[in-house]
Amino acid sequence: MSAKITPKDLCNYHPLDTLNSESLREICNKLTVAEIKKGGNVFIRGDAKSDHIFLHEGIVDLVENGKVIKTLEAGTEDTRTALAHIIPRNFTAIAKTNVVIFTIDSDLLDMMLTWDQTGSFQVEELNGEQNDDWMSRILNTEAFRRIPPANIQAIFTSLEDIEVKPGDAVIKQGDPGDYFYIVKSGRCMVTRKMPGQDKDIKLAELEAGSSFGEEALISDAERNATIVMLSKGVLSRLSKEQFLSLLNEPMLDTVDFAAAKEKVGGGDAEWLDVRLPNEFQSAHIKGATHLPLIFLRMKIDTLNKNINYILYCDTGRRSSSASYIMNERGFTTSVLKDGLKNVDLSELEGNDIIAG
Repeated sequence: MSAKITPKDLCNYHPLDTLNSESLREICNKLTVAEIKKGGNVFIRGDAKSDHIFLHEGIVDLVENGKVIKTLEAGTEDTRTALAHIIPRNFTAIAKTNVVIFTIDSDLLDMMLTWDQTGSFQVEELNGEQNDDWMSRILNTEAFRRIPPANIQAIFTSLEDIEVKPGDAVIKQGDPGDYFYIVKSGRCMVTRKMPGQDKDIKLAELEAGSSFGEEALISDAERNATIVMLSKGVLSRLSKEQFLSLLNEPMLDTVDFAAAKEKVGGGDAEWLDVRLPNEFQSAHIKGATHLPLIFLRMKIDTLNKNINYILYCDTGRRSSSASYIMNERGFTTSVLKDGLKNVDLSELEGNDIIAG
């Protein structure tokens, strides 16, 4: 058995097959691969760890109360999605043969899905053109992952472009933090002066799509490095005040499941699932309407503005983005707090509820 997983392998699984190549490469670098011998437990009933578990090689039995209720084989349609993704897991999975599985952090995957399904659309709305490469790259940087996806439009409308030339010192070590920067074009060098040394140490070279300056803004500390332009270029910058305000979640109405269920039961609201089709088919709240976030802007006119929609996804990240989009267009929405994490199994229906 081979335990190496490639980005090409990931394209055989849902919802990984919807991600762009850069996101797939990053997930590939961060996933965990495990080989389990015949008879071993892949997971047990009641397991509350939220990682997505995918079967890559071999055969597993799903067991409930000591009885095999379904057998799953790698490479088939049944194993294109994560195994028993509903948490806590409602089955025990036992390796019928030697198997290879890989696990992906659920927050990482949800973040990738959110950026892929929101960032590119919002940028296109702002510039009316095809995404520039630097925009695609910046949406996948660690700095931008700190910022709620629902704020991405405000970020791009607030950016200020400045032209720079070779030798310009953009920031200096020891200065207070004032701006967050994105390299739109050109190259720059990062250096740091160490105690007891006369010469600055070169740390890195940055190019289009790179960002810098967020650490001093978040920690309210002095700059810990100097950045000098190596070539002519354009930087986009965001002031400290704007950057910090955009780190905060926009004003969204969140609701826990008990309160949401009461509203829906009383006819005061309807469920709206904004996940991808395969995720919806795997498991969803009974009676929910389905409109994936990736199609929301195109099909928003199919929704009724007189209805209070309670939006949900796996974690609340994608539904927060959808709520922001809908609220801007005059809808009344709420977001299910923490998504499906705290929803009882009896409230769900779908293939995952039946057998993984």
